[in-house]
Amino acid sequence: MGSPVIQSGDYLLELDTGFDAFSFRLDDPLRGQLDNTEFTLGPSTQYADITPYTQNINIRRGRRRPLDQFAAGTMTFILDDQIAGGILSPYDESSPYYDPLNEQAGLAPMRAVRLSREGELLFVGVVINYDYQFNLAQDNKVTVTCSDAFYLLAQTVLPETVVSEELSSARLITILDLPQVNYPALTRNIATGTQTLGAGVDYDIPNGLNTLQYVGAIQAAERGRIFIDREGYLTFQPRIGVTTSGPVISFADDDPLLAKYQNLQTVFDSSNVVNYAAVQRAGAPAPEVAEDLSSQATYFIQAENINDSLLSTDGAALELAEYLLDGSPAPRFTALTTNFALLTNPERDAAATVDIGQTIQVQKTLIGTPSSLTEELSIEGIEHNITVFNGHTITYFTAPTDLVYLLILGDPEFGRMDSNNVLS
Repeated sequence: MGSPVIQSGDYLLELDTGFDAFSFRLDDPLRGQLDNTEFTLGPSTQYADITPYTQNINIRRGRRRPLDQFAAGTMTFILDDQIAGGILSPYDESSPYYDPLNEQAGLAPMRAVRLSREGELLFVGVVINYDYQFNLAQDNKVTVTCSDAFYLLAQTVLPETVVSEELSSARLITILDLPQVNYPALTRNIATGTQTLGAGVDYDIPNGLNTLQYVGAIQAAERGRIFIDREGYLTFQPRIGVTTSGPVISFADDDPLLAKYQNLQTVFDSSNVVNYAAVQRAGAPAPEVAEDLSSQATYFIQAENINDSLLSTDGAALELAEYLLDGSPAPRFTALTTNFALLTNPERDAAATVDIGQTIQVQKTLIGTPSSLTEELSIEGIEHNITVFNGHTITYFTAPTDLVYLLILGDPEFGRMDSNNVLS
């Protein structure tokens, strides 16, 4: 199943009809015929393949800068109902997606949706809006807007909750397990946090607090990543530091052995400078402050302030303030765009499945000295644009990362004790 996209691969876009649309049904003139090879004994999948009717797909996930909060990932796509023969209309009771038993349109808001390429998921979520535009020329279009599971968290509120002192990852699990949230345990990927969150009257959760807002407060204290990955798993990654994970794909502008990129965005300005950071934990009389005075003398004061942090101690608040300091701007690769027409099939497979938190390598040829620059970059956000006739374009939003390697005894390169090789 699925449909080919030019120079990109086979894609499958599926919408949950909300009922078992493709199983044998007694007394149904279409689905009730004996020896029917299309409508067989169920239960069968509730997903309908709508790829042949799709004109373009756009996906946005993650964030653009490391200091930004993670928002809900989104996917929008446009369907051509003229190609579909009118069966996408919510009013068409003869549509194979219409549920006659419940008198409901099958393709409707809050249905599950998923997109895959060559069997690998790129997005999993739910339909938020199903906008049907009727045109006099009968060239009717359907614009579908979808969101990942962060949307569902944003629709729930927390009860008044007395919390215990626990790691950030444990607090996240506590929240997800509450009956008012009831987030599926099978779609979680939660690593162990590094920061302890506080307890007591100042940390207890008031009744009616938005769930996603509180999840954002956990992420702000940990300073890791909390997001929905490409397969639909709620993912928690601890505080960002050095990584032992090598690049999942390497790009270059002039190396035929590496993947090619279409555009590389470099930023060299003061927008990322933080030379004054103040973090005040919940209930603390004053914030803990970290400053870079030499940076302030050059770039003026550029501040990052966090109030009511969930961190348990002033020492942890001061540590976070120091962590946030970034006093000297430097040229940074902030976004890389590639089109699948530039890539080999193995490179397309690797590029399509890159996810937030992974590392890529980028090599840029320079005029002057040095003659080239190579950087390891963490992925903070991803944008896909897929059209049937123009192919698949991906933009990765990146941040600098420090890559270290596990020590390997006896290895001539990785067996040396230095800052690039670590025990664990």
